[in-house]
Amino acid sequence: MNYWLMKSEPSAWSWESQVKKKVESWNGVRNYQAANNMKAMKLGDRAFFYHSVDEKQIVGIVEICKLYYPDPTDETGRFGMVDVKALFPLKHPVSLAQIKAEPKLKELALLRQSRLSVSPVDAASWKLICRMGGVTA
Repeated sequence: MNYWLMKSEPSAWSWESQVKKKVESWNGVRNYQAANNMKAMKLGDRAFFYHSVDEKQIVGIVEICKLYYPDPTDETGRFGMVDVKALFPLKHPVSLAQIKAEPKLKELALLRQSRLSVSPVDAASWKLICRMGGVTA
């Protein structure tokens, strides 16, 4: 299993919206590196659901439930999307400040490529962030 971090502005698509809908497409990604990360996803992979902009915190965990396919909102036909299923929230959201303060997370793509909306998370970092958030996943 691979692990990921997927960013969303809460005003556009929030964790609460994801939980209510259960399964939803992750569309609107228009960055080639983020799109390549989504192309690399496999069914059953898990991702942190990160509220960007004002909140800047990981709030939940989703599972990839449909592989990369064309995004109908992309008029150029270059980009695609995956479907994600809400699994569970973190008991304690993990803020960007907490992540930056943890030396073991200094190589996390979230910190090195802060504008990337979909990024990989290594297994050790995944476990550490889950512990910080009060969950096991």
